[in-house]
Amino acid sequence: MSVRQFTKHYETPRQVASAARHHAWLAEHARALRLPALTVVGPTSLTYEWIDGRPARTEDLLALAGLLGDAHGTAWTTDLRPASLNTPHHFRDGVAFGDYIGPRQTALRRRLEQGYLPDRVALHAMLRLLEKTAEGPTAFYKDSNPRNFIITEAGDIYTVDTDDLTLAPMGYDLAKLIATLVLTYGPLPASVVDSALRAYNEAVERHDSRLGTTDRERLDDFLALHAVLTAPYAGRNGYRHSWAPQPCPRGSA
Repeated sequence: MSVRQFTKHYETPRQVASAARHHAWLAEHARALRLPALTVVGPTSLTYEWIDGRPARTEDLLALAGLLGDAHGTAWTTDLRPASLNTPHHFRDGVAFGDYIGPRQTALRRRLEQGYLPDRVALHAMLRLLEKTAEGPTAFYKDSNPRNFIITEAGDIYTVDTDDLTLAPMGYDLAKLIATLVLTYGPLPASVVDSALRAYNEAVERHDSRLGTTDRERLDDFLALHAVLTAPYAGRNGYRHSWAPQPCPRGSA
């Protein structure tokens, strides 16, 4: 019986090497995440085992929040404890994945150019919000949207599309999951968001009591950032719903 596989193609060997390295880093330092096996590394492609299942839905949020908290706690304990949010993270062979501030500053400025921010005043408010959130224990960001989790018929959760990693504060990737669930399926009750945040903090605190630093105000700050950063994808990739208007970042008036 042949095993089904999935091959992903890249433009350059450097991209292949980076994606393979990130997969290996997650397998070592975020063991809570179940990853499809990487079976073949080609010059411009990677081949993985095929996972049958469905993308994540809103009813999966609590389980996914706990999974992310466990993964972030493990990564902090095993590798990210000394990492700085403002400095790219280096692997043993010297190759880095990105810092938190730099890539998002670039993306926010691009959103102004694209018309997703009304003016430079709004841009500066978002940049100040970004700087405000760049504190606390360091986790990683892997773009936790519903399509990047596969739920099997048996209920197992697989994490896919792990090519690009950056550093991020605890809770930032949870906020991305919440934001993209809303964009995909519609608004979530505040009580569901609060329960997801509680599940995340409980999971990350099992690794170290100092890690559960994400409160609802901080989560809302992350959500405000994601509302702008994901704006170009509205109407694409299954994002059928609009994002509810976010309050002006605190202290930006």
